[in-house]
Amino acid sequence: MHRAEERRIGSEGGGFDPAIASHRHVADLLAQADIRINGDRPWDIRLHRPGVIEDALARGNLGLGERYMAGDWDAPQLDEFFHRLLGARIPDSVNPLRLTLYSLRARLFNRQTARRAWQVGQAHYDIGNDFYRAMLDRRLTYSCGYWRNARSLDDAQTAKLDLICRKLGLASGMRILDVGCGWGSFMAYAARHYGVECVGLTVSREQAEHVRHLAAAGLPLSARLQDYREIDERFDRIISVGMFEHVGRHNARQFFEVMRRCLDADGLFLLHTIGRTDQLLPPDPWIDRYIFPNGELPTLADIAEASEGLFVTEDVHNFGADYDPTLMAWYRNFEAAWPRFAPHYGKRFYRMWRYYLLSCAGTFRARRTQLWQWVFSRHGVPGGYHRPADPD
Repeated sequence: MHRAEERRIGSEGGGFDPAIASHRHVADLLAQADIRINGDRPWDIRLHRPGVIEDALARGNLGLGERYMAGDWDAPQLDEFFHRLLGARIPDSVNPLRLTLYSLRARLFNRQTARRAWQVGQAHYDIGNDFYRAMLDRRLTYSCGYWRNARSLDDAQTAKLDLICRKLGLASGMRILDVGCGWGSFMAYAARHYGVECVGLTVSREQAEHVRHLAAAGLPLSARLQDYREIDERFDRIISVGMFEHVGRHNARQFFEVMRRCLDADGLFLLHTIGRTDQLLPPDPWIDRYIFPNGELPTLADIAEASEGLFVTEDVHNFGADYDPTLMAWYRNFEAAWPRFAPHYGKRFYRMWRYYLLSCAGTFRARRTQLWQWVFSRHGVPGGYHRPADPD
């Protein structure tokens, strides 16, 4: 905080002023991340209205995010602001009571029941297929790309889809279950390039409609508006990409029980999920309220415990750092397309979506969240499972 601002705040109240104390405390914390209040570098936080610091201290990222949506503060390079903030673990030094209560509620109550499962489809995935076509790659793949040898978002997503196909050893004639199939990008790719038949489950009407258009073009795939708990059929292979984040710890064991009953005895199941490295890290209340209702990131321990006795873990692959360039590519597409969406969605949505994409990019850049692909078998692959090598 600038000295002039400190003097102004102090002169209004006289003597000790809690606002000055809060600003000084936060300024000292931010200095550990090389972030300045009202600095002139792209990652510095610039305050436009009073109360931002106090709201962030009281409500954590919920307060900070809502104040950003309202235009009360900015950072020109928001992704780098969060990279530095989280890389220095500054939020770990601030533990608002409300955040503790929110974390306790998530632990005690099942927020991902079958009835509530449809909320995320309506609130997030059904906001408009045209919007997602503008932001995502040409196949509408809404999950982390694989950037090992990729130079563009389309390349990274194609590499990810093919990686999954090769990890599962897909072969012509197989029947595949895609749990949380999105807009059908994996199913269409696998059907075209590996000759398989696919059934997808989704809680989004917009996604199901898009998959039906793909099927109408002659691809052997279908989408069902169905919760994962309801399916009871056998498949040669199962995948779930970017859906387990909506399952929650209270339902994780049931999720794996359903996957086991639906997988052939010699089949493989690939789980692709964002994860957290800290068991005590609470769900993000801003993300929960504005982006993914009822979401909850698992830990490695959560997945291992939920699958224990049901599956053999054949492979675990972490490429969480690849989510940073994926999110930044989505952000560039979003910014380029925004002028034609602005009249419909409005300024508050713009700032909300910008905050979502760039704060998440910073989180993955700081390696506070991960991206895991697990490969499971029911009884163990005879002779052992071998992860396929990346193409040259």
